[in-house]
Parts: sequence; C-alpha cells; structure tokens
Amino acid sequence: MAQLLITGGAGFIGSHTCLVLLEAGHQLLVLDDFSNSSAVALKRVAELAGTRLQRDQPTLIKAPDTFTLVEGDIRDAPCLDALFASAKACGQPIDAVIHFAGLKAVGESVQQPLRYWDVNVVGTQRLLSAMDQHNCRTMVFSSSATLYGYPDQVPIPETAPIQPINPYGASKHAVEELLADLAGCSGAAEPIQASGAGWRIARLRYFNPVGAHPSGRIGEDPNGIPNNLFPFITQVAVGRRPELTVFGDDWPTPDGTGVRDYIHVMDLAEGHREALHSLLSADPQLLTLNLGSGQGASVLDVVKAMEAASQRAIPYRIAPRRPGDAAITVANPALAAQQLHWRTQRSLAEICRDGWAWQQANPNGYGDGCR
Repeated sequence: MAQLLITGGAGFIGSHTCLVLLEAGHQLLVLDDFSNSSAVALKRVAELAGTRLQRDQPTLIKAPDTFTLVEGDIRDAPCLDALFASAKACGQPIDAVIHFAGLKAVGESVQQPLRYWDVNVVGTQRLLSAMDQHNCRTMVFSSSATLYGYPDQVPIPETAPIQPINPYGASKHAVEELLADLAGCSGAAEPIQASGAGWRIARLRYFNPVGAHPSGRIGEDPNGIPNNLFPFITQVAVGRRPELTVFGDDWPTPDGTGVRDYIHVMDLAEGHREALHSLLSADPQLLTLNLGSGQGASVLDVVKAMEAASQRAIPYRIAPRRPGDAAITVANPALAAQQLHWRTQRSLAEICRDGWAWQQANPNGYGDGCR
C-alpha cells in the first residue's frame, strides 16, 4: 500500500482512477481546485469504495485518512510544499504522484494559450520542484494522443513523430520534455529508457476516454458546451441538447465521418493503476505508453451504439470539417500490453451502456447534487 498524491483527482479520469486505487488498497491525498470538477464526485467515490472522504487544509493535515481532499492549485508552491511536508510529519510521506490536473480543451487553448502554458507547464514544473525537494520521484503523468497531430501512420506507435497542432498539445509535449530531462533521457527515441537521475516516470498518452462507472454514480460532467463527442451525444440523448453536430461526412473513412479510438474510462483508470504498480516495483526509468483499444469507431458508429443503449434517437446534422481534425486516430497499444500486461476489456456497447446509465441518472451532471 502506497500513499499517493492525485492532482486533479475530482475530474472525470481522476475520480475513476481514485476509485480503482482505493479498491487496490492505497491511501490517497487529492489536490483539486474545482475549476472544472466537483467535490460531489469524490463523495460518491468514497461511497462506492466503502470509505469516507476527509477534507483538510494543506498545512493542517492530520494523520492522513484513507481518502483525504485538499482544495488547492498546483501553481501554488507554498501549498504544495505544505502538503508534502505535513504528510511527512504525520509519518506517511507521499510515495508517488498521479498528475491529472490541467486544462484540456483544444479550442479554448487556441484562444487562451498563455493560460494553458501557465496551468499545464508552469503548474507541472512547480509540482515537480516540490516532489524533488521532498524526495518523491515517482510520477504517472496524464499525457495525450494529441501530441501526434496528423498521424503519419495508423495505428499510431509511441515512436511516431511528435507534431502537436494546438497549444494544448504543445503544452503536453513541453511537460513530456521536462519529464525526460528530469529522468536524464533527453532526446531518447525509445519508449522505455533507464533513468540516470533516480526518477520513475510514466508518460501515458491516451486517446479518447469515454463512458462512466457502471454504477451510474460517477461520470463525465463538462462545464458548458461539451468539447468532446461522447458527452455531447449523451446530452442529446437525455434531452439537454437538441441535436449533435457531425463535423464532416467526407473523410476518407468507411462512412465518411471521423474515426477515433474510444477507451472506457474504467479501462483507463486500471491502466493508471498498472503503470503505478510497474513503476513502484521497477528500477528508475522513463516509460512512454499509449493507452487505447487499438480499435477505431466512427462518429456514426458511436451514434448508433448510443441509440441502441438509450433506446432513443440521436438527431444530428452534418457541418463542414473543423480545422485541426484528422480522419483517423487509433492507438497501437501493444507496448502497454507488453510492459503493463494491460489491455482494454470493455466494448463500445459497454461504453455506451455505462455512459447512458450515468447521464440518465444525472441529467444535469453533478449539479443534481449528492444523492
């Protein structure tokens, strides 16, 4: 059992990963500023895990409970220092960090590049400085397949060219480079490198996380208009939005709509657990791994699957292609299978079933309250 710091743990992927890690027996400290998340998610995670959520200030952490929440910003260096120091003073120093905190909307990043570099890059630098100061040198980093831009080959291996096409992707790439520098692996071409600096780091590039916990208690609840396909479809199905906009039906794909690699959020959460366990049991190293299913589904495939799951029609209209979209983005997940013994287990039908269960039970997301 390890004492873990989960940044951004109240978010979509973070909350599901917290549940998986609690079920694996770990103790969690969650740091979140709730800029795009809800504390209700963590309350429900605690209920599902059969534990309680303790809330503390970073300077006042008592003997950490199994599940402790601290409200704070990763850019706040004094907060980070206090968090690591008080955990150590309680006799339970932080063993590893899983780093989800950050901004993630591609379109917004184009409009606000300074904000994205500040939160995603400066925030991570301050987090890593605190970790280094307090001798915590194990991190699982939430990276993104956005780094591959317009892929030169599909399925996409980890050795594919890094060519981000928006500030969000560029910020993720900058953090990956910083992590490689820390591990003493700058310029490394291979996905697995021995760390000459004592760091254990996994850079997890995941594709399209979707779905929800099968209980329907936790799921994706984006602020405002969803930036991604799946929550938009579920909101149309539940009646929050009148129709789906499909951007382009003239792509070079079987039905003309874009093809993506959709991964169930529970599969993704389990991938984080396996990456953490691999790092904690291995020599210092830098891992770079794709987390995806290796299977592509088009926009219309997802529409049909959600119609089957919800037993409701999903009206849509065709619009012109969006700048920055690619025809096909699908992972080659072979290295994760080899290194972590991890593969996705859940189908598109299960993704839609669980995503619909969440949206139907929570038509307004966490705004429906803690029920």
